[in-house]
Amino acid sequence: MKIRALEELEERILDALRKVRGIPPTAEELWRRLGGCSVSEPTFRAALATLERQGRVVRIKENRYVLPAAADLVTGRIRINRQGKGFLQPDDPRLPEIVIPEHATGTALHEDRVLVRRNLQSKGLRPERPEPATGEVVQVLERRRTQLVGTLQRSARFTYVVPDDPHIPHDIYVPTVRVGHRTAHVGEKVVVALRDWPSREARPEGEIIEILGRPDAPGVDILAILRHYQLPTSFPAAVRREAEAFEDRLQPKELRGRVDLRHQLVVTIDPDDAKDFDDAIAVEPLPNGNWKLWVHIADVSHYVRPGTALDAEARRRGNSTYLVDRVIPMLPEVLSNELCSLKSGVDRLTKCVEITLSEKGQVLHSRFYSAVIRSRRRLTYEEALDLIRRPARDPISSMLQQAHRLARELRRRRFAQGALDLDFPEVKVRLDEQGRVVRVEMVVHDEAHQLIEEFMLLANEAVARRLRQLRRPALFRVHEPPDPARLEEYRQEVLAHNIPCGNLQKRGELQRLLERLNRNPLGPALKVGLLRSLMRAQYATEPLGHFGLNKADYTHFTSPIRRYADLVVHRALFEPVTVPSRIELDELAEHLSSMERNAADAERDSREVKLLAFLEQQLRSGQTVPYPALVTEIRNHGFFVDLPALGLGGLVPLSRLKDDFFVFDPSRNELRGRRTRRCIRLGDRLEVVVARVDRSKKQVDFEPAPVEGKSRRCGLGAAGTFKTEAFTAGARAGQRRARRAS
Repeated sequence: MKIRALEELEERILDALRKVRGIPPTAEELWRRLGGCSVSEPTFRAALATLERQGRVVRIKENRYVLPAAADLVTGRIRINRQGKGFLQPDDPRLPEIVIPEHATGTALHEDRVLVRRNLQSKGLRPERPEPATGEVVQVLERRRTQLVGTLQRSARFTYVVPDDPHIPHDIYVPTVRVGHRTAHVGEKVVVALRDWPSREARPEGEIIEILGRPDAPGVDILAILRHYQLPTSFPAAVRREAEAFEDRLQPKELRGRVDLRHQLVVTIDPDDAKDFDDAIAVEPLPNGNWKLWVHIADVSHYVRPGTALDAEARRRGNSTYLVDRVIPMLPEVLSNELCSLKSGVDRLTKCVEITLSEKGQVLHSRFYSAVIRSRRRLTYEEALDLIRRPARDPISSMLQQAHRLARELRRRRFAQGALDLDFPEVKVRLDEQGRVVRVEMVVHDEAHQLIEEFMLLANEAVARRLRQLRRPALFRVHEPPDPARLEEYRQEVLAHNIPCGNLQKRGELQRLLERLNRNPLGPALKVGLLRSLMRAQYATEPLGHFGLNKADYTHFTSPIRRYADLVVHRALFEPVTVPSRIELDELAEHLSSMERNAADAERDSREVKLLAFLEQQLRSGQTVPYPALVTEIRNHGFFVDLPALGLGGLVPLSRLKDDFFVFDPSRNELRGRRTRRCIRLGDRLEVVVARVDRSKKQVDFEPAPVEGKSRRCGLGAAGTFKTEAFTAGARAGQRRARRAS
């Protein structure tokens, strides 16, 4: 059967189950309800099996079938923290996150797609109070990873692999250590393919399929990340052939039907190391005081057509992945860095969003069309900031200053309308030719970054609004409201630090809290806690709104070179006949959300492995480099700190505080010295040095930095003495800003 016919059959099965009012039907009964002879029984059973595998129908006792909701079952992607607790992000973005206790995760692994039974309790006469939804895994629908990377170990009785991923607490038993003619040795990094794991009571088994080498061998650290996240290192031959078949220069026929804007003063603004320029801007003040803004986005859809090998590979990858030492592009470089990239001085095809705005930044009118441009200049963020701050000397600097004025109005208006200020600085690690860390830079979100961010947000919103008006199937970027129980838990934590905090379910109160945190010494630490309380943005086929931006309509349109979702949105707006069906879009939304998380985790891990190697080498050399740190969490065994200068965090164990015995006071959330009565609290700032590095567990322990001379009153020194040190609070690892939009 063709895809459309299969989808229609699947929808008929779902519709029949929705109409069931009595005992759920068996497969044979359900087939009869559909008319029996109208579709062959083997075809029907194949469609039913597909629905069951996807978790859209569930088989219960006596081989009867129901919709998941009828049995209080929810499908979704599970994320498991280092303590083993699971958190289910339901496929339906309208459903709240479900907490899965460690004992109830079954055989699910981090990022698996699972079926969860919700735990529902009668509220009785108890007062209304938000409580987190909980459940247990009843079935693993799809393994996110069938291959794991880990370190080979041997006990007295068997050989096993300890996974690198700290979210996977299970060792993998391997019956043999040979791969072809090679033998893996204890301590080496290997790739293991998982076998069936039917029960949590049994040890998971696997087979070694690749030997990567010693962990400290050059290149093994990044190779392990490539294998763990299943990131491709090359493009299939068919994809390369299609990409290389395009002409180097635009042909006259390609310009037909396009608005010619090659005369326009267009510029790109990107990081200094960027090679793929997928957006460009132009701004013009109008005589009546209004503004005209052009946001040009690379027309990837002109080159990447549905049904081609290029499209299939881009869809599979989902997005580009930016590791610390390389880029794994979504498209071959002949497209991503050349034909699609809006390089200066050459003609390029774009999709343009032309917006007319009032003097105060209110959108008056929007147009969407295909265009051809020639960018006048490629600017880095540093160059753009310099032109914004200096007196205008040429048309480009004059235009940038006008764009800056417009962006300020847009930003002011956006926050006035309820957007949340959740910005964190970005940390960029620079490597030498041998892959070693040479420096770590803090990327400040300055006026040049804000200018581009505001224009991209505006274009994304305008496109989403237009798609909703046209009622076209598309992908939208959604950010769910936070779970009330988690928000209330966070509120109690804030109140415990004597910071005024109202009902955080009211947006105005949440904005006021963020303003207070920006002025409070505890602010950076507590702001991290707020981010943990919020949901993660994802893709959906319905415009369900974006909580963080406080936008009812939002999508991703502005980065089609590096995000497949944006390419789908381009097609939905300009070529709706090429857009997949609603069912295919649902599956695509889940796939792209998953691949986005995969890329983000890989990027974070690549940065961390290089920093851990850097700190380990520092420790071996006997250097004691002090780093400013911020206390972000207090425990009874120590306190956690963030190091803004490195963009990572770690633990300061109490055993490293030598001159006193510190006791944890849970009511005050502080550590207090018995002898000195000194306290360690959330938000305290100090200097630390590296004490221990465990690269296998990706953990770092720190200790207070030595203090020369006399001890002082605030900040911990090496012997537990306090020391004053001012610094700018920075980023937590994993809190990467998307360069263009949320």
